[in-house]
Amino acid sequence: MSDPLTNHGTAFTREERDRHDLVGRLPDGVLTLDQQARRAYDQLRRQPTDLAANIYLEQLHDRNEVLYQRLLTDHLEELLPIVYDPTVGQAIKDYSHEYRRPRGVFLSIDRPQDIRRSFEALDLSADDVDMVVVTDAEQILGIGDWGVHGIQISVGKLAIYTAAAGIDPGRCLPVVLDVGTDNETLLNDPLYLGVRHSRVRGERYDRFVADYVRTVSELYPHALLHFEDFGAGNARRILETYGERHRLFNDDMQGTGAITLAAVSSALDVTGAAFRDQRVVVFGAGTAGVGIADQLRAAMVRDGLDEDTATRRFWLVDKPGLLRDGMPDLRDYQRGYARPAAEADGWTDDGHIGLLTTVRNVRPTILVGTSTVRGAFTREVVTAMAEHVDRPVVLPLSNPTERIEALPSDLLAWTDGKALTAVGVPVEPVEAGGVRHVIGQANNALVYPGLGLGVIVSRAARVTPGMLRAAAEAVAGQVTTGEPGAPLLPEVANLRASSATVAVAVVRAAAEDGVAAVVPEDPVQAVQDAMWQPEYAPLPDASGR
Repeated sequence: MSDPLTNHGTAFTREERDRHDLVGRLPDGVLTLDQQARRAYDQLRRQPTDLAANIYLEQLHDRNEVLYQRLLTDHLEELLPIVYDPTVGQAIKDYSHEYRRPRGVFLSIDRPQDIRRSFEALDLSADDVDMVVVTDAEQILGIGDWGVHGIQISVGKLAIYTAAAGIDPGRCLPVVLDVGTDNETLLNDPLYLGVRHSRVRGERYDRFVADYVRTVSELYPHALLHFEDFGAGNARRILETYGERHRLFNDDMQGTGAITLAAVSSALDVTGAAFRDQRVVVFGAGTAGVGIADQLRAAMVRDGLDEDTATRRFWLVDKPGLLRDGMPDLRDYQRGYARPAAEADGWTDDGHIGLLTTVRNVRPTILVGTSTVRGAFTREVVTAMAEHVDRPVVLPLSNPTERIEALPSDLLAWTDGKALTAVGVPVEPVEAGGVRHVIGQANNALVYPGLGLGVIVSRAARVTPGMLRAAAEAVAGQVTTGEPGAPLLPEVANLRASSATVAVAVVRAAAEDGVAAVVPEDPVQAVQDAMWQPEYAPLPDASGR
């Protein structure tokens, strides 16, 4: 009863109560899982706020894993914003003050010698772990650096892996790398639970990450190592350092890139245009923005362009304006996309080349927003784009809603219903030009759960570009774009079935790329067989049988 993985609560049968000395520990009534789930959902709906609902679900998670996952699975579309973005952002801010029960592995940079010991204390064998989600919490969603509070991101991500793709929760580990924080609110809070110093960077940080990757890879050689919400200066570097040698996945870069690739693929199905003919402006050249550019560039190369020519089809705009050669403070991952300095001569008198100026001169066919700047895609920007392309593809992907670059209702109004759009938040359908437009949500949850399941089934040695492409194509293949107003992406409501489809595509791609240790004869059945179901399993007796 004290272990959420084995606790059945009031669903323990009379025989189980007798066999496990639970007699007298529970009310007399025996409920089914269906009845428990109905009661839990009623309790959830009585919560006064989304944050209260998040806390209720977390408490249920701590008591009864199966019932928690059953609730998520039954109401996944409704509860995704509660267990993850945006509500989890507030839960993260309040973590030290709302602390109840530790869940996950907490690794302190002040005690790197404890890394191996921390995992060994879990008493899990090499074959017991399929998934490890880790964060250092430097760039949490749209709220920034939250130190040890970031463990909630790892916990939430794994909950979605299970609800959306049936990853066994007993084979998952949430981890936080507590390397300090630059958040002064936390450092000045007497109740803050993390290490009390500024964020460690440089060689000491790199050694800590290296020790983590090496230790986890040795102890759990079949696990996918998912990296989440690392800062822009570290995320790409870590992926490039270890991605070819270990089974690594960075959702902020690769997952965001894949879901955007799926949306663009659907949009080009509508327009009939080729990838190689696109001109792309990305507003927000951080981890997500550059990750998207990488995926779209790879699609252009597959469509016949050489890499240098494909790179020249991208214009990245960040806080300093259009990224150009010679600009101070360019990040290493941005330099490859920096435009020749002379290219923009005469574009402006003051030397700063912002989004509107870039759009007017570039005449893009695709505009992507990952800036978290509310309203950045103004009417002037969008109409300037629409002057030169009949069906502009406009993807304001920032979330939550307070940070979105433009609302679909405005985009469609400003373009007479011609804009093709998907956004990073759930929105209602929009009526424009006599057509009901269903707006797809560019939610990474359409990609990463199925990708993770595919990696587990195939035991792929690493995550290849081909596997990411297969995941994106599997997502795009689930929508029919022929009808006016059709969404560019499938509904989140069908996420479990969608994830299974993605997983099958990933399993096949892993085999084609030569990285699969297991190549099932029937990938569809192999994926179905691997999906954990939120059902109470029979409990072993005292002898372990």
